[in-house]
Amino acid sequence: MNCKKFYDANYVFESKEIPKCSCGGTIKPDVVLYEEGLDDNTIMNSIKVILNADVLIVAGTSLTVYPASGLINYYRGNKLVLINRDAIPFDYKANLVINESLGKVFENLEI
Repeated sequence: MNCKKFYDANYVFESKEIPKCSCGGTIKPDVVLYEEGLDDNTIMNSIKVILNADVLIVAGTSLTVYPASGLINYYRGNKLVLINRDAIPFDYKANLVINESLGKVFENLEI
């Protein structure tokens, strides 16, 4: 977290204790953890892509945590698919709602 040096997953998984960087800092995974903010570049790029999307598939989220949950409001298309185990407040906006776990949905896809 100090120097932003990258370590692959194997290094982290093979660590006996909290993984440390060669600079002495703690290694943080390259993911956004709960209550961490998204950087402005990620938000702006997401908005741009969603504004221009022909189809938007949102899967595995209740859409209750901001700012990511607000991104659905930028979609201007007419093919919105929501896949979530439980009903969510945005279901009324969707053209297709699948109330099932992602595991079951993906195991039934034929590619």
